Amino acid sequence: MTKSPQRLTAEALVEAFNQMDIDAIISYRHQDCLRHILPAALGHKAQTNDEYRKSLQALKPIFHNFTLLVHDIVEDQEARRLCIYSTARADTLAGEYVNEYMWTLDFDQCGQQIIKWTEFVDANVNRDFWPKLQEAMNRYHKA
Repeated sequence: MTKSPQRLTAEALVEAFNQMDIDAIISYRHQDCLRHILPAALGHKAQTNDEYRKSLQALKPIFHNFTLLVHDIVEDQEARRLCIYSTARADTLAGEYVNEYMWTLDFDQCGQQIIKWTEFVDANVNRDFWPKLQEAMNRYHKA
């Protein structure tokens, strides 16, 4: 069976994360794409492409050996929507990073640009590890 354009785009996106290629990651997002991080109780505001790029640029020098592993993909070709369950692991200046994600990606008509990105994250990692990571980033960027 032939893969859909959105499936190919999603696979390229995962590869871009594994290479930590920020330009490529952003290139798969439509200019108006917003990234919504859930659960909402975490209090994250939606990120524009510029905001997401800045976040990735701040994280990139802190992360080493980043690996994003896809465990499952569910696709609705008619709706041009993919749900991806993945886990990530990296060595960071704040210690080992281990997280899991559930992405829901909505694509444009061509299936080559993400128009909406909803990302469920592990709330415990966000609560317990993220402050340590923020502190490490602050130390790194002040040096």
